[in-house]
Amino acid sequence: MTTKTVDIAEAQVHLPDLLSLVSSGVEVVFTKGSTPIARLVAMESSTAPRLPGLHPGAIQTSDDFDEPLPDGNY
Repeated sequence: MTTKTVDIAEAQVHLPDLLSLVSSGVEVVFTKGSTPIARLVAMESSTAPRLPGLHPGAIQTSDDFDEPLPDGNY
């Protein structure tokens, strides 16, 4: 992965260009002077579909879940 180092003052002016670089696979490191302060990388998208039932028993709902609340209790 290619890395580009950018001073934070320059980054404010060129943010759209930096985002284009990131979407093409370049990592951008923001600096304040010579001190690195943040790193911007592309999000990894998951192509795998979500599968129901992977954690059976992890969530429980009480039998009265959808019953009205007693007066005054919200």
